[in-house]
Amino acid sequence: IRYEAETDKPTIVNMTNHSYFNLDGDAANNADHLLMVDADYYTPVDSTFMTTGEIVPVEGTPMDFRTPTPVGARINDYDFVQLKNGNGYDHNWVLENNGKFDKVAEMSSNESGIVMEVYTDLPGMQLYTGNFVENEIGKNGAVYDVRHGVCFETQYFPDAINKDNFKSPLCPAGENYRTITVFKFGVE
Repeated sequence: IRYEAETDKPTIVNMTNHSYFNLDGDAANNADHLLMVDADYYTPVDSTFMTTGEIVPVEGTPMDFRTPTPVGARINDYDFVQLKNGNGYDHNWVLENNGKFDKVAEMSSNESGIVMEVYTDLPGMQLYTGNFVENEIGKNGAVYDVRHGVCFETQYFPDAINKDNFKSPLCPAGENYRTITVFKFGVE
């Protein structure tokens, strides 16, 4: 996915993609999918889902996917307020790619053998686990429910324009905005 914009005035540009992925097919829970996210930090949210402006370590928390871990292994750990606030994962991870195009995440299914890799040059990725999807009718009448898909939304951090410590999504007048995200699929 190539995102491009031309601006004639300073403009906030933070495009992303909100596709849902499930490597086991229609209307299947994704709790067993193995997930890896190359991020040592994430940006927490408050009870209204707004980023607080903090950048905090994933280590020792259910947000740590630096080694492959089942998506559902800790998703219901509501003692961890971030999961309670989002009813699961709906958070931005601070990627370790340093603004360079690189692999930032991988999800795989032991059942189907499908592996999905995510590459981007953006600094953040919102991971959303379909926490509020309920009884959605899809192709061929498939019924999608809570946690039947995972979104990998590469982006500047949410509300970055209002947080001085976040990389700005402001595209200066006369400059071109260009970024790329690749979803690569294979079979083990």
